[in-house]
Amino acid sequence: MARPTGAATEEVKVLARNRRARHEYHVDETLEAGLVLAGSEVKSIRDGKVTLVDGFVDVDKGEAWLHHVDIGVYAFSHGRNHEPRRRRKLLLHRREIDRLAGKIREKGYTLVPLSLYEKKGRVKAEIALVRGKQEWDKRDDQRKREGQREIDRGMSVRRR
Repeated sequence: MARPTGAATEEVKVLARNRRARHEYHVDETLEAGLVLAGSEVKSIRDGKVTLVDGFVDVDKGEAWLHHVDIGVYAFSHGRNHEPRRRRKLLLHRREIDRLAGKIREKGYTLVPLSLYEKKGRVKAEIALVRGKQEWDKRDDQRKREGQREIDRGMSVRRR
């Protein structure tokens, strides 16, 4: 029997998340980018040996690069293993790179990875154009989350 094709059947498996990014920054826009990886890096990412916390994206000479993402060494790889914190090239369209380069030249904007996921057997990165939050913004967000949690808790008690 043939499998149905289309966007509804695309299976996306999240391999790593940068939870701290949404706490530290206002997310203005998100993009999907491919990554140029070695085979041992893909296997390490699938094993969950990746840290996105310190990662950022830089545009250099018309190419987008992912910096400071720590992909652990794959234990079963023979002598040719990868460098854990090397910079990795992102695969984006030229127009996207040029537009993002213009935005990050503006004051206060940067690009950070939000997650790594597998889509159709390929590892993709969700990157975001972000602005830094002030301390009071973080407190406001926490208050809103706690208030929503209280409302949800109250609603679940009434349903019973």
